[in-house]
Amino acid sequence: MAKRRSVAARVLASYVLVMAAFALMASWSVLSESRAAEEAELLRTGYVPLKFSIEKALEAQNLVCQELNHITEVKNPSDARSWIETERRVRPRTFAEIRAVAHSLSPATGKASFAQDLVRDSNDIERFLQADTERFTRLFDAMTLGDAERAAKAQNELVFYEVEGARRLRELRDRVDREMDQLVAQARVRERRSIAVLVALSLATILVGLAVSLYARRVLQPLGTVTARAKSVAMGDLTPRPLIGLADDEIGELATTFEGMVAAIARANSDLVQAERLAAIGKMAAHVTHEIRNPLSSMGLNIELLEEELASRRDPSETRQLVRAIKREVERLAELSEEYLRVARRPEPQLVRQDMADLVREVVEFVRPELTGANVKCEIEIGEPILPVAFDEAQIRQALLNLIRNAREAMQPAGGELWLRLKPADDGAGVDLVVDDDGSGIVEDARDKVFDPFFTTKERGTGLGLAVTRRIVEAHRGTIGCWPRSPRGTRFLIHLPKAQ
Repeated sequence: MAKRRSVAARVLASYVLVMAAFALMASWSVLSESRAAEEAELLRTGYVPLKFSIEKALEAQNLVCQELNHITEVKNPSDARSWIETERRVRPRTFAEIRAVAHSLSPATGKASFAQDLVRDSNDIERFLQADTERFTRLFDAMTLGDAERAAKAQNELVFYEVEGARRLRELRDRVDREMDQLVAQARVRERRSIAVLVALSLATILVGLAVSLYARRVLQPLGTVTARAKSVAMGDLTPRPLIGLADDEIGELATTFEGMVAAIARANSDLVQAERLAAIGKMAAHVTHEIRNPLSSMGLNIELLEEELASRRDPSETRQLVRAIKREVERLAELSEEYLRVARRPEPQLVRQDMADLVREVVEFVRPELTGANVKCEIEIGEPILPVAFDEAQIRQALLNLIRNAREAMQPAGGELWLRLKPADDGAGVDLVVDDDGSGIVEDARDKVFDPFFTTKERGTGLGLAVTRRIVEAHRGTIGCWPRSPRGTRFLIHLPKAQ
């Protein structure tokens, strides 16, 4: 059996879906902002200080180169030497600062390899520049001795050497510039991508919200139907309506229960009207029967005396035939008054656990001569196992006799076949007694009225037999129904609940 989907669970799932879409959009926004913050922090604490340190070293190197271009023309070489040596002593601290900033590029930023290359290259440049000590010594010695030729040669060598160092520093700076440009370009691409994704996620969230709203509206729509149905019931519309397209949830269960309640109210009203009608008929029947029974009894007694008197006097047979005809009519009126009395009395069954199969066989054997005389063939089918049923033998006997005789009359004058089937009910909660005949059948318009008192399709019928039968079955907490048979005939089915 499929698990019922509750409305609360479905609405909660819809809410979770909307929140998931919103959370996805928010997560992407947070991730994008976090990445942008990381890149901005990398620029602020990494690339900008690194470029500043390299620019500082390059500026010092350019000053050294510029000073070397005119060093042979200075009047006081010792001052120039002191300045250059001071710059060269500051150089290691500058390169140490470059390496420190390069080391600060965390591996988490994905720039560890670039940082290692920077450290390696800055070490190479520093070692390259630190190797000019000997050349500076030769230059300043030549200047001190006044050897212009040697000084000029040493100057040219140093200028070339220091310019090469400046070139390497510029390359290092350009690498940092390219990394910064690449980082900025990636940030711009990521920004455009983030904007596009955020727009897409926003639209998706809106669409999900709309879809969930429509879904929730569809889930809750049956409530409006139930409300409209309740209003129509309040106005007196108790006609059962089919339940189509309802979900297996609380609302569907509410609608089903409500329609069941409406059907129960309709049945109760119908039963109440029927009971009131039967009560009125019963009172009338009891009164009429009471008024005619005594005269009928007196008439019957006098007719019997008259019949005996006529028999002793050898009167003509025609007179005796008239007397017998009057006697038959009196007997029929007496039987009719008894039938009216049965309608007037409300059956109160004395329920006893008994074998239903034995009763069916006994009733059929009792009525078989009557059926044989009417050229009706009767067959009995007993299914197994038959659940124990509590019933009033006399009342169920009367109900079964009414159905059998009703079927016999439906097959007159040609006769036919009659089937009685006793079997376990399909729901396993009792037994079903089926009476089938292949008679002329009952027209559809009359089928719904066959259990109404005084309704009959027979010329001399009272219309009370099936009404009494239904009252007996309902007094046993059972049900009775009437259906057409294929290809012809009628089926009556009595369902009796199993004994408690």
